[in-house]
Amino acid sequence: MRDTLMMACVADFSGRLRGKGIPTAGRHERFGKGLGWTPTNIQITCFDSISETPFGSFGDVVMKPDADTEINVDLGQGLPREHLVLSDIHQGDGTVWPFCIRSACKAALDDLRDEAGLTLFSTFEHEFMFKGEADAGFAYSLRGFRRRKAFGELFVDALRQAGMKPDTFLREYGDQQYEITLDPEVGIRSADQAVVLRELAHACAEAMGEQVTFTPLRSLDGIGNGVHIHLSFRDLEGEPVTYDPTLPGNLSAKAGAFVAGILKYLNEFVAIVAPSAISYHRLTPHRWSAAFNNLGDRDREAAVRICSLSAPTEAGKAKQFNVEFRPTDAAASPYLAIAVLVRAGLQGIREGLVAPEPTREDLSLLSVEALAARGIARLPANLGEALDNLAASDTVRGWFPPGLIDVYVAHKRGELAVLDGKTEEEIFAAYAHAY
Repeated sequence: MRDTLMMACVADFSGRLRGKGIPTAGRHERFGKGLGWTPTNIQITCFDSISETPFGSFGDVVMKPDADTEINVDLGQGLPREHLVLSDIHQGDGTVWPFCIRSACKAALDDLRDEAGLTLFSTFEHEFMFKGEADAGFAYSLRGFRRRKAFGELFVDALRQAGMKPDTFLREYGDQQYEITLDPEVGIRSADQAVVLRELAHACAEAMGEQVTFTPLRSLDGIGNGVHIHLSFRDLEGEPVTYDPTLPGNLSAKAGAFVAGILKYLNEFVAIVAPSAISYHRLTPHRWSAAFNNLGDRDREAAVRICSLSAPTEAGKAKQFNVEFRPTDAAASPYLAIAVLVRAGLQGIREGLVAPEPTREDLSLLSVEALAARGIARLPANLGEALDNLAASDTVRGWFPPGLIDVYVAHKRGELAVLDGKTEEEIFAAYAHAY
């Protein structure tokens, strides 16, 4: 029988998986030994350029596969299996490498549990588009669904084989745009599943002779692809603790402080969750994404949206209740997105913040002064501004291992440098190809 290969992967700053192929036979022994990796690889951008790096050509680190993340998906049709495992990055002495973003995410979740007694449940709601001939006019329709039903069935089956629980697949509003949602998962599993889901979407599309893109935006006047992150909490006994009908927005005290922390520091960390040059065209009023650091009551233009409830009992509402963080897109690392949301939320709990009153109006109609009086600010206008905010934030810098934010900022500035001199059309095309 012919030997088969699988890939040991690490997730990078740009939300993509990179790594090395290894023979499937004897893989668990190889997992134990680890695989050599190069520190500067963390600075490979989504365009495969290398940003300024403090590591240069020196040093070695070790990819340590997490056997619990191994997936082996059969796409049928005589195609190679999608067989991979996710990895952390360690130093030669076995300690965690400070720039391992999966480890940074796990550390944030551990601190949330230890300091606040909370376990995070989350899920990533992905939007993506097929490439090819325009297909406008079929938003949410049966005809639009039928056109990609075969893809959807292959995709949903692949997700199930990978241990995920698909919830919905639908034709979205944008041209050739579709959405996939999953049931929430505890802790790091949600981010693990987000990075794998994107790869399986590409694999399933290619199996059918097509291509998809998760790019944040395909053109200046187009519909964007968001990655909405749903968040809820349970205590250490497993009981839901996000909901309290006696408090504003139905948010419990801890959940309210968590959300308030996200909103207070959003303008300082938005470069992590919306990290592409084109992300900020999407984060503008009336695009159904987010343009301000506000909490909204069932408002799909709020940075954090309080989701509606349908359960008939209070116990059912407590289990169902969640909030949705809306500024993220697929240029972001799911690990860094969860890590920074948890760090900001934990900061809000430490500071004893209180959730603001949910907004229920079009904030773009209010003056800067009126917004400021309510503690609301416009999100940055571009990635350069967002990176300046991040680089200047001692608070956000303190949430991560020393040097990680500096390396991240250098990575993203290197990404911007690749785009210098390109036309608007060329920039959108570059991201559509990259994602």
